[in-house]
Amino acid sequence: MIKALSGVRVVEQGTFITGPCCGMMLADLGADVIKIEGPEGDPYRSYQGGQYSPHFQAYNRNKRSLMLDMKLGTDRVLFDGLIREADVYIQNFRPGTAERLGAGVERLQQLNSRLVCCSISGFGSSGPYVDRPSYDSVAQALSGFLSVVVDYQRPQFLGPALADAITGIYASQGILGALVQRGRTGRGCHVEVSMLEAMTHFAVEPFAAFFALGQTPTSADRPRLAQAYILRTADERLIAIHLSSLEKFWEGLVAALEAPELASDPRFNPRERRIAEYEALRVELNTRFARQPLDHWVRRLQAKDVPYAPVNRLHDVVSDPQVEHLGIVVPVESPHTATQAVRPAVQFDGSRAKSVDAAPLLDQHGESIRAALGRGESWPASNRGGGSSC
Repeated sequence: MIKALSGVRVVEQGTFITGPCCGMMLADLGADVIKIEGPEGDPYRSYQGGQYSPHFQAYNRNKRSLMLDMKLGTDRVLFDGLIREADVYIQNFRPGTAERLGAGVERLQQLNSRLVCCSISGFGSSGPYVDRPSYDSVAQALSGFLSVVVDYQRPQFLGPALADAITGIYASQGILGALVQRGRTGRGCHVEVSMLEAMTHFAVEPFAAFFALGQTPTSADRPRLAQAYILRTADERLIAIHLSSLEKFWEGLVAALEAPELASDPRFNPRERRIAEYEALRVELNTRFARQPLDHWVRRLQAKDVPYAPVNRLHDVVSDPQVEHLGIVVPVESPHTATQAVRPAVQFDGSRAKSVDAAPLLDQHGESIRAALGRGESWPASNRGGGSSC
């Protein structure tokens, strides 16, 4: 594994996605992440029954698990021992919960002034919404993000838990900045990010358009301006094309379709007309793409240098030649889970992760961590797999 953060010690008390995703981002870069779980474990473990759901596995790889009951004095002592030696502490409790558990920022930084504390919440630590529960769908809706990705005539949520994962990624970015600052000052700080703030920032482009133009963007604006289309082929496959603002892509598409009539149609020329007549052009393109199967259009578009991609299902992705070339799918080092996973996205000096460690079973590392702390070791050693260091 990539070990850019080798030597960085993280205590994570995260549940579901935002906190665990943040911890995983650091673990993927080589940080040693000890995930603290209560006696029942992270609720995401049992998301589809059992104690090891694929959803839990997704955001908890490359970590160790230690079960602690924070109501017990002995376990609080173990927790404090880890905090004294940690570089980072992550939690995504509702505001006030960490303080009740003895894990409030003020107390933890009294134990360790170099500690970077990260608090992830739904709406921030104060304000009129502070006591409201928040989940992915709530943050997407409140932030305005959902309004620029859904069709108001047929509204439905899109796929994965975007707000949860994106908030976790923003939190990890904040932690990395805090660690750099600590390198200059010698002191930790309190990093805070809410799902509302993360998703509002993630929608920075439509907000910029709103502030500049005084018009509220809709979900149709981006594909219309970018001249992006999803089209259905004769074999019922979907293909995406993106013409952007370069005239050569439009000319390439016309050539690939062998449809010179489109090049002379006043409805679609110049580009500003194509933007205005987006729906009419979509109908024309769908009619033409429906005449041939996907493979035909892949060859034609590639030959004319048009930006395109088939809309791959996941089973298509794992066998895609470029995905295979980049080694995006890697082995999972574990006897009790799936044998493959998607590796971390970042490379350092051409080096990338060649495998990942599976998400831990509940308290999988508890015995070894407790034994090490009992021997007076400052931070229990990890036996995670070796890897590159940049």
